[in-house]
Amino acid sequence: MTERIDRRTFLRRSAIVGTAVAAGGAGTLAYLQRRAVPWDQSAFPPPGDARVAVLRAGSYEHGLQELVLDGLRVVGAKVRGARVLLKPNLVEFDPATTINTDPRLVAATVLAMRRLGAASVTVADGPGHRRDTQYVAESSGMQQALAAVEAPFVDLNTDGLAARRLRSHYTALDELWLPKAVVDADIVVSMPKLKTHHWAGVTLSLKNCFGCVPGRVYGWPKNALHWMGIEASILDVAAAVRPDLAIVDGIVGMEGNGPISGTPVEAGVLVFGNDPVATDVVAAHLMGIDPERIAYLVEAGRFLGQADMERIDHTGEDPDGEVTPFELLPTFSHFRVGSPEGGGDAADAPA
Repeated sequence: MTERIDRRTFLRRSAIVGTAVAAGGAGTLAYLQRRAVPWDQSAFPPPGDARVAVLRAGSYEHGLQELVLDGLRVVGAKVRGARVLLKPNLVEFDPATTINTDPRLVAATVLAMRRLGAASVTVADGPGHRRDTQYVAESSGMQQALAAVEAPFVDLNTDGLAARRLRSHYTALDELWLPKAVVDADIVVSMPKLKTHHWAGVTLSLKNCFGCVPGRVYGWPKNALHWMGIEASILDVAAAVRPDLAIVDGIVGMEGNGPISGTPVEAGVLVFGNDPVATDVVAAHLMGIDPERIAYLVEAGRFLGQADMERIDHTGEDPDGEVTPFELLPTFSHFRVGSPEGGGDAADAPA
């Protein structure tokens, strides 16, 4: 249920965020992993088997709706009668590169969800880089693509808020403010771009949940979360949002200095999953990255979803045959399959 709050309550609770940040990043992943079980076991049963599909997709121009339908069906997506929220990765617009989840894929997913019987389909995001969400939505072509399929768009940075008590404890926060559109949805679909990230190494369906956190509470670019430790925040935010499905846009991804300033790379795939952790494990593998070297992904596999490749049912293309090695920043060169282990501490650097 959405909570109505007055200005005094809003400011008081926002101050809690500031206090936690001032603690000096004590909520980093390494620090909190000292606790044997930093999550509520009654809220997160042991992860079961998962289903992930890798489908080839050469372009955004033809047959995209049917491809999305196929992907959703093979991973067993059940959306009939549900209020579906599609959460793309909408960060910034730069005509010289490819940053955001492609609007054509989002529009195709709207139509596919309707064909599967969804009661409603809403698209929403809260960009963390630029405060003017309308500018990003219009300049990227997202607003026009959604208008063509008559789908509403909600700015999660300004939407009404509800306080959700955290059931995982990787940051110093006890609760997280989430937008009404996220809380009221029956099914949340994380739709990230297949990208590298200059602080987290990779940004996929779990990291994409940062856009569900309102900038008017947590700052730009969600600085409060970055200062607490980006990996710890990825875990708590994803555990609060609990995306039900994931669709990763890997038709054209981004390598190098992502998530904004990297180089486009044609990977030619879409990745569908009924488990966001399993989806990210497979997506990382498709980038030539060893998912077992991504600390937050390994930790998420303890409680939030399935990270064991042996327990992920692969359909569609064989992931081993669809690998496109992505360029990585030197800090994350050890992420690459077969590389020596090691690396720096960039994942805990503040924004």
